[in-house]
Amino acid sequence: PACMDSQQRVEAAAEQLRLYQRDPGGWKGCRSSGEVAVSWRPSAEFAGNLYRGEAILPGSPRHVWDCIKPVAGGLRTKWDQNVKDFEVIEALSDTVSVCRTTTPSAFMKIISPREFVDVVVMKQYEDGTMLSAATNVEHPLCPPRPDFVRGLNYPCGCICIPVPGEPDKTQLLTFFQTDLGGYLPQTVVDSFFPSSISGFYSNLTKVVKTLKA
Repeated sequence: PACMDSQQRVEAAAEQLRLYQRDPGGWKGCRSSGEVAVSWRPSAEFAGNLYRGEAILPGSPRHVWDCIKPVAGGLRTKWDQNVKDFEVIEALSDTVSVCRTTTPSAFMKIISPREFVDVVVMKQYEDGTMLSAATNVEHPLCPPRPDFVRGLNYPCGCICIPVPGEPDKTQLLTFFQTDLGGYLPQTVVDSFFPSSISGFYSNLTKVVKTLKA
């Protein structure tokens, strides 16, 4: 059945993220601000790039996780400027769901609104690491809509890693590999992701600080 297939695909996506996490080879730095280091390498999944963001955030893994976890009514739509709407289309288990994300227009409206349909998994590991992973999926309740360009996420997600001896800090690794679809100049795509990832980290840092207060 389709739902078993989706679950297997997203479990594989979570494994991919763990491999990306452990694999130091081939990354090229493209932007470092005070808050985040962004690097990239060619994706093995599609004809684009895999981007990696890394930073230490000023909050416990639980606080950070609460801000980013992919749940209906979660905090992410409130602080993440690239997420306009997030809805769970079908829960396949208590940790796996099919979700639809819409994004607003971006980059001075050069990038029109997008929609993404993904199967998403949430995992927690014995060392306290928490992970969410996603990959694109088709779902009968989510046919493409005329007012959005359908984009495709390839194995992507977030890994919250406890910092030894620092309970109020979290190392957050994010991996993005997204085919935005449509007809965008490559130069636009290549400058959009690093700036968007930097924005993701700075907005997330602000909200983590307010949660702690």
